Amino acid sequence: MADLSELTNSLPKAAQTYLEDRRLDEVECIISDLPGIARGKAVPATKFARQKYFHLPDSIFFQTITGDWGEAAGEGGFIERDMILRPDMSTATAAPWTADWTLQVIHDAFDREGSPIPFSPRNVLRRVVDMYHAHGMKPVVAPEMEFFLVARNLDPAQEIKPMMGRSGRPAAARQAYSMTAVDEFGPVIDDIYDFAEAQGFEIDGITQEGGAGQLEINLRHGDPIKLADEVFYFKRLIREAALRHDCFATFMAKPIADEPGSAMHIHHSILDMETGRNIFAGPQGGETDAFFHFIGGLQKHLPSAIAVLAPYVNSYRRYVKDHAAPINLAWGRDNRTTGIRVPLSGPESRRVENRMAGMDCNPYLGIAASLACGLLGILNEDWPDKQFKGDAYSGEPDIPNVMGDALDMFEEAKALHEILGPEFARVYAIVKRTEYEEFLQVISPWEREHLLLNV
Repeated sequence: MADLSELTNSLPKAAQTYLEDRRLDEVECIISDLPGIARGKAVPATKFARQKYFHLPDSIFFQTITGDWGEAAGEGGFIERDMILRPDMSTATAAPWTADWTLQVIHDAFDREGSPIPFSPRNVLRRVVDMYHAHGMKPVVAPEMEFFLVARNLDPAQEIKPMMGRSGRPAAARQAYSMTAVDEFGPVIDDIYDFAEAQGFEIDGITQEGGAGQLEINLRHGDPIKLADEVFYFKRLIREAALRHDCFATFMAKPIADEPGSAMHIHHSILDMETGRNIFAGPQGGETDAFFHFIGGLQKHLPSAIAVLAPYVNSYRRYVKDHAAPINLAWGRDNRTTGIRVPLSGPESRRVENRMAGMDCNPYLGIAASLACGLLGILNEDWPDKQFKGDAYSGEPDIPNVMGDALDMFEEAKALHEILGPEFARVYAIVKRTEYEEFLQVISPWEREHLLLNV
């Protein structure tokens, strides 16, 4: 890149509109770590215009959510090698909550030989998408984002409480799809819309969910990497909008006891790259073998992928019977009690919805893992169980219900590792095992209350 004007002229349309008649001050060079936190550097715009890449140590991918480190550096030891981070300028977008005129740009990570860093989440998703392409298929996804707006919580020992609405009353539970409930958060939602427009994102809709202060944002379907970028950006956008109104936005899978958890439902369809046709629909509009194989792959391999879709100990509190989250991998048509749902649609838009992923998962890794399970099903011609009719909560759970068991299954899933990348699987398992062991060192209030004097 030569100068600031050349940089500005190369930006996506939304970013150019945001900067119209204004001078760009700063660029945030960012990349997702394993939890999905934006890591990187903020640099003056004039410097960014001159540089082609920057460096960060590979250790950012060995860090747990608490800031500790997993011993995942490999044979070379923990020497914190520099990675080369190159900007993907198609991701350049506004940071409209900042005091000056700032852009964010997502970067891709490479080693010194120019090979992709295999445990960088965006590279993991690209690896899976490229595998689909190698078989003449183009995956399409549409994520749904659920989250809570809660009162500011400055003491982790205190329970999380719903935020105060415009009425001065705490957000009410069990008001799903209520427009009045949505209006309670009107100022926050207005900022979410404004920020999204400045960033060039198209929201398909915002609805009130079943929890107190719980909202859902639907995004339009599209390329998996582009949609994962948007979810990555949206999490930050929503947090910033909430902070403007003296509340927190949380993407915890289960922030409030006795309330539903927050999911990132993922809708999938697959196109034939030559014809552009949805391979889940046959010439006469019927359901194809590929459609059933994709479902079969989800049923067979998702138990081993749960450690990626539900990455924290809190994630497993979401899988509660009759609390709007699935407890098994039954599949059904237009049935929200099943883990795998086929929504109502015409043949061209036929899709399969994975309802297992929590909103706390890294969007790149969650989408990659879900697509990987479906791809294995197609390649191995896995057939699903018979369609489930009725209330799937009456069935038995068939997914791990604690983090330790989920990690055991993930570590043994060699077929899944080949799709996601063996080196990613190695690093992820080590970091998550470290994190889980950190949690096991913590004594909870429940243990003190019930065990201190009674056992």
